[in-house]
Amino acid sequence: MTGMLQHHELSAAVQAAIIAAQLAGTLPAFDVPDILVERPRDATHGDYATAVALQLARPARMAPLKIAEAIVAHLDAPDYVSESNVVPPGFINFRLAPAWVRGLPDRILAADSDFGRIDIGLEGKKAQVECVSANPTGPITLGRTRGGVIGDTLHRVLEAAGYDVTMEYYYNDAGRQVTLLGESVKVRYLQQLGQTAELLEEHYQGDYIIDLAKHLIAEHGDALVDVPTEVFSEYARDQISQQQKATLARIGIVFDVYFREQSLYETGAVWHTLEALQERGYIYEKEGAQWFRSTEFGDDKDRVVVKADGEPTYRLPDMAYHWDKAQRGFDLVVDIFGPDHHATAPQVLMGVRALGYSSDFVHTLLHQIVSLVRGGDMVKMSTRRGQFVTLDELVDEVGADPIRYFMISRSANSPVDFDLDLAVEQSDKNPVYYIQNAHVRCAGIFRKWAEAGFAEDADKDADPGLLTHERELAFLRKALELGDVIETIATTYEPHRLAFYAYDLAALFHPAYEECRVLHSEVPEPVRLARLRFYRAAKAVFARVLDLMGMSAPDVM
Repeated sequence: MTGMLQHHELSAAVQAAIIAAQLAGTLPAFDVPDILVERPRDATHGDYATAVALQLARPARMAPLKIAEAIVAHLDAPDYVSESNVVPPGFINFRLAPAWVRGLPDRILAADSDFGRIDIGLEGKKAQVECVSANPTGPITLGRTRGGVIGDTLHRVLEAAGYDVTMEYYYNDAGRQVTLLGESVKVRYLQQLGQTAELLEEHYQGDYIIDLAKHLIAEHGDALVDVPTEVFSEYARDQISQQQKATLARIGIVFDVYFREQSLYETGAVWHTLEALQERGYIYEKEGAQWFRSTEFGDDKDRVVVKADGEPTYRLPDMAYHWDKAQRGFDLVVDIFGPDHHATAPQVLMGVRALGYSSDFVHTLLHQIVSLVRGGDMVKMSTRRGQFVTLDELVDEVGADPIRYFMISRSANSPVDFDLDLAVEQSDKNPVYYIQNAHVRCAGIFRKWAEAGFAEDADKDADPGLLTHERELAFLRKALELGDVIETIATTYEPHRLAFYAYDLAALFHPAYEECRVLHSEVPEPVRLARLRFYRAAKAVFARVLDLMGMSAPDVM
């Protein structure tokens, strides 16, 4: 079911009706605005509605009700619309043709895994989603996990909206933190060999550092006692990077590009960026440091990009990296960061503008923290001493699917309280179970159908006109909204809307399952086959929605 969304087609039809009414003289001449057609909150008002007549009252100098009547009189509605009604004070409500709604199962099944894919003019456009981007200095934490799930869900939705999407991970493998990592591993290495070495407060404290030291001893014994710290840095960085990739893959997050910060120094891109900013007059020297004139772009003060000792601050390589993104020709870049980037991210985009590019193609999405709850109480975590819950530990305890769902179950602007008990509960209280169980119930119907000896494709010629139950039709109407949800997320970058939609879809399905029986002996054969077709389509819809969220669609639980 790829194509123009119904509300866009209706908008075009209403616009054409206004122009036709103007040509006929029933509406005066005025500039026709963009027409907003949307789904009303109250389903009794129809499937779609527009308030354009109220908007036109002033330029037309007519009562909205008269304007709406003139529009409807000249409206050439699509064939899937059965009614176009005018409602005081001037709303136009549209109702989908029941026969067209009943035919949705066949169209859903024909679309298969592309169900919900939309054409809104984005085909062939390039998008990049950068997320996680954790330093290669430790395991993936819950904060980085949330950014990863948000990013990967966006990547899936943007592809369904037509974008050619690149998932990218930016490795901060240069600078002081990598040096500290090497020092930390070397200290633990020496300690494990029984030598005196002090782990400083600024060093990395976690048990994973000890594990790395033990691995080095297993491989090399005491042969590394006198080697430079850089050797330990490179080893630890590479090992942790591989561990991070493997960990993220456990929840279905795989990247197309791993971009190393160090490469910006190796190619000279960092210093080329500084020179370009200097040539444009945006760099000046003060007290031996190089300052960026960020105040010219609305910042409250200018920012240091190279310290007096000649070491760049994080801003300069980040500017170089985003300059590289601009030069790669992305039509859209989504940067997903934690709350600690709320001040720094805008400064980097100021650098992009100073380099001669519009920063409009970059959307920065900041997400809030994740807290764990067990038994109603917060689980205490501290990253300072290495006492934190890692993604691997969370996967081991609750599995990948609850992690994927709960990380996008709230707006990115809201913190997430991850209830560990709820995540594994096998009941309708658990939204993950509630949604996946809809797919399980569909699969159960087909399993019992096969066990009864019926033909697998018995429903292929079923009469859709027999789908008359209000529960069936309500679900199909909701399934039709998937394209709208994809469009909204592709333009607002709010993946939590998909989690909300999945839950609402399940809430409509389960009553239908209870009331619209298939295998019951009292169900007439033609109705049985039509309902089988319905459940086959429902199963496909849930599989698609779960896949967009990066979750599995189980047949049994």
